[in-house]
Amino acid sequence: MNRRNLLKIGTNVALATAVLDRRSAKAAPRKFKLMYAPHFGMFKHHAGEDLIDQIKFMNDQGFMAIEDNGLPGRPVDVQEKIGKELAKRGMTMGVFVSIASFDKVTFASNDPANAEKIVKDAEAAVEVAKRVNAKWTTVVPGRFDTGREWDYQTAYVIDNLKRAAAVFEKNNVVMVLEPLNPYRDHPGLFLTKIPQSFQICRAVGSPSCKTLFDMYHQQITEGNIIPNIDRAWEEVVYFQVGDNPGRKEPTTGEMNYNNIFKHIHSKGYKGVVGMEHGNSKKDKAGEKAVIDAYVACDRF
Repeated sequence: MNRRNLLKIGTNVALATAVLDRRSAKAAPRKFKLMYAPHFGMFKHHAGEDLIDQIKFMNDQGFMAIEDNGLPGRPVDVQEKIGKELAKRGMTMGVFVSIASFDKVTFASNDPANAEKIVKDAEAAVEVAKRVNAKWTTVVPGRFDTGREWDYQTAYVIDNLKRAAAVFEKNNVVMVLEPLNPYRDHPGLFLTKIPQSFQICRAVGSPSCKTLFDMYHQQITEGNIIPNIDRAWEEVVYFQVGDNPGRKEPTTGEMNYNNIFKHIHSKGYKGVVGMEHGNSKKDKAGEKAVIDAYVACDRF
């Protein structure tokens, strides 16, 4: 065999190997170290408006969970379709908001009508959770009462949470209390800090009453993210993220999410990390930027 034929064969082998490598790289699914959960609409320019198509796109990008705050407001048949698609793909449903008021005193009241509504809302949330095989649901305990001593209100919140926990515990659902920042987004709410939520969860004393640690909100309210994660660890079962300022994807603000993700991963966290933020850029470029941000922050 002459030298020219040998070179030709060598070139063809190299090209074939390169093609196979590219195919393998394309076929190999991305695997994140943590279970990041996008929201519907976050990738609509790539996937379209159809919710099931959006789930497929998210999963194709390596995401193994989703969140849907507005899930209870969707028709029952849509909830069921979402649940079936998630089960088919081995994906996890993260939180949906079940009990929340931003304009009324609810949990911080000893009004029997409020207590009755809280129980009914918890029962309705259980039915939603069953349709999508959800384990967690977000609870925001409403506003504080400017005309009543704080400690009385705390006692009322604990009593009402015990009522809700009794419903959730029987059905293996965990309500996660979400402290929200009072400075930028939600002035006037009762629950604002992680230590406050920690104390209340301890007082309720139920496995169905735990804390959702939204790092965006807590960066604004109290900072000290990693030390507070460590101190509250026993009562935290869920995380959400968003950079500050701006509440967009990680890498767009002041927070070092690479270190934060590394930290909770090192502590053995296996739960969902909800992507509760906007996209910093528009259209497909913005959606790609979100994916790239999580790929970068997951590289530890």
